[in-house]
Amino acid sequence: MTRQEQESADNATTGPIGELTLQLVALPSHTNASGDIYGGWLVANMDIAGGVAASARAEGRTATVAIDSMVFLRSVKIGDVISFYTHLESVGRSSLKFHVEAWVNSLNGQRPVKLTEGRFTFVALDGNGRTRLLPIAST
Repeated sequence: MTRQEQESADNATTGPIGELTLQLVALPSHTNASGDIYGGWLVANMDIAGGVAASARAEGRTATVAIDSMVFLRSVKIGDVISFYTHLESVGRSSLKFHVEAWVNSLNGQRPVKLTEGRFTFVALDGNGRTRLLPIAST
C-alpha cells in the first residue's frame, strides 16, 4: 500500500483532529500557471486558522514563531471547499503549539480527505509587540 493509500485509509476511520476553525473555497486566483493551487496559499491559510485559535486561547495578539512537520498529501483543485482544523497540543509560559489540518470537503458525497497537516507555534504578544505570559486557562 502506498503512503497516499495508507493516508486515505487512515482518514476514512479517524477524520479531522480538532476544532473547525476556518473554511475557504479555492479560487482561480490561488493557482499557478499550470492551474494548481499554490502550496503557499494552503500554508498561509493554515497559519491564519492556527492564529485564530492561538489568539482566542491567548486572549489577545499572537505571532507565528515556527512551522514544522509540514506534510502535503493531496493537491487542491479550483472550487474545492477546504476546512482547517486546529488542535492545541501544548502550552508554555508564552507559547502555544497547534496541530493544524486542512481537509477537502467532497462535492460528490464522499468522505472528506486530508490535504495536509503541520505544527504551528505561536507566542503571545503584548500591546508593544513583546512576548507576554499566557493567561491561565479556565477549565
